[in-house]
Amino acid sequence: MKRADILESLPRHGVFDLAVVGGGATGLGVALDAALRGFSVVLLESHDFAGGTSSRSTKLLHGGVRYLAQGNLSLVREALHERATVLRIAPHLAQPLPFVMPSYRWWQTPFYGIGLKLYDLLAGRAGLGRTEFLNRNEALQALPGVNPEGLRGGVKYWDGQFDDARLALALARSAEAAGAQVLNYAEVTAVRQLSGGEQPLSSLQVSDRRGGTSFELQARCVVNATGVWVDALRDRTRPAGHQGEASHMVSPSQGVHVVVDRDFMPGGHALLVPKTRDGRVLFAVPWLGKLVLGTTDTPRRDLPREPDAFAEELSFILGEASQALARPVRREDIRSLWVGLRPLVAAPAAAEGGTKVLSREHTIVVDANGLVTVTGGKWTTYRAMAEDVLERCFDSQLLPRRAGGQSATHELLGTARAGTATTVPVHDAPGLHLYGSEAAQVQQCPGAANALGHGLTEAMVRYAARFEYAQTVEDVLARRWRVLFLDAVEAARMAPAVAAILAEELGTDPDLATFQALCARYLPNSPTAG
Repeated sequence: MKRADILESLPRHGVFDLAVVGGGATGLGVALDAALRGFSVVLLESHDFAGGTSSRSTKLLHGGVRYLAQGNLSLVREALHERATVLRIAPHLAQPLPFVMPSYRWWQTPFYGIGLKLYDLLAGRAGLGRTEFLNRNEALQALPGVNPEGLRGGVKYWDGQFDDARLALALARSAEAAGAQVLNYAEVTAVRQLSGGEQPLSSLQVSDRRGGTSFELQARCVVNATGVWVDALRDRTRPAGHQGEASHMVSPSQGVHVVVDRDFMPGGHALLVPKTRDGRVLFAVPWLGKLVLGTTDTPRRDLPREPDAFAEELSFILGEASQALARPVRREDIRSLWVGLRPLVAAPAAAEGGTKVLSREHTIVVDANGLVTVTGGKWTTYRAMAEDVLERCFDSQLLPRRAGGQSATHELLGTARAGTATTVPVHDAPGLHLYGSEAAQVQQCPGAANALGHGLTEAMVRYAARFEYAQTVEDVLARRWRVLFLDAVEAARMAPAVAAILAEELGTDPDLATFQALCARYLPNSPTAG
């Protein structure tokens, strides 16, 4: 359904069973699960789908190797199960990826190897491949470009990799196909509980940020899935007389990622340094033809839509990567620099240990006014989080209980049947394979032969506008096609051509100037970076 049609139909819909506020991984997962159970669902996102944290992950579907050291086996086991589920329901966007932990001391191979064998055991039938001990030559062959000085060997294990923003898009489109109505650039400015009737209703005031209009809709249950911004929505929905009771569910942590050319470490394996000088891990992950280095874990009090890297974070990644790789990584080697805010669950006792000891698990709270808030967790477990949210809605009698489980087997839009499309690893350069079974439909749009650069064609931009909810240049070049996250200079070069196509398709301003300013912020030499 076109955006204009959704805007026209929503105020006249009547009462929705469920309104989800927030179009990131968790909110989209809730909307899809609820729609598959037969509920009437509307999802409202103030910016673009996955425009915040959910497009800025490390692109890994993982059980959490570092959580093994913390003894949190239940979290690891659940995540490994959910990892297998995502790989099954979206194979065009998520595939297994081999990792290698290099060993520079005699004890590291057996020490880390034992832990990773436990990782295999916890995965059980959901495992992706067995852990292997590598000698020096095998480690060098798996990781061309790794620092060879003092290298003794390594441990190879398996995890998953995916395209986070396109997986979010697949969830949004799958939810719509299941009957949900999803709308980006629709900001919920107020939620109030209506009195009267056997079951309380909530009224949501919504502002259309693209059209400048506003409207109201009603729902029996409202889920706050706005990630690091859940506290702000809770505060806005408190009844009169309770406005001073500030919410504090989230302690945000900032993660910085640096993207360089693939020739720093060619090949199909990822590198994991399990313990850097301050105890954090470092990844070097091949992704869409580039190499992603990161990530940091730094507390942050403010919640900007576009966070900037702190100077010490950039220095940390460059320094650790230069030690791990044979070739030093310099600021001028950086193609893109992007930052995400993690919604870690606040815990008073965690203050002394920093964000590393805050919970990665999710928390669900039902306020007295009926608002259901969920935060925490990670991309890998989005589906399990959605099930937990709906269970809480049932237990609180905000929704009638209905059987679930469909989301574990429901293939997302684009999943190809055997023989209908070719699956290409996500670490390879971007191409039509990211559309899965819809690649032929993309090619039917005008301009399939008109290449704009970085694998993007005019037809892909038109498809994004017609079928993928794209409204702005940023929507296309940051999330429908990941050029901004791969090469900010190239993204700026491509932007005018993309803007012209969007303006023709939508008849609205595609915000070219805004995107060009954003490109500068994704470079390490911009005034705001480092």
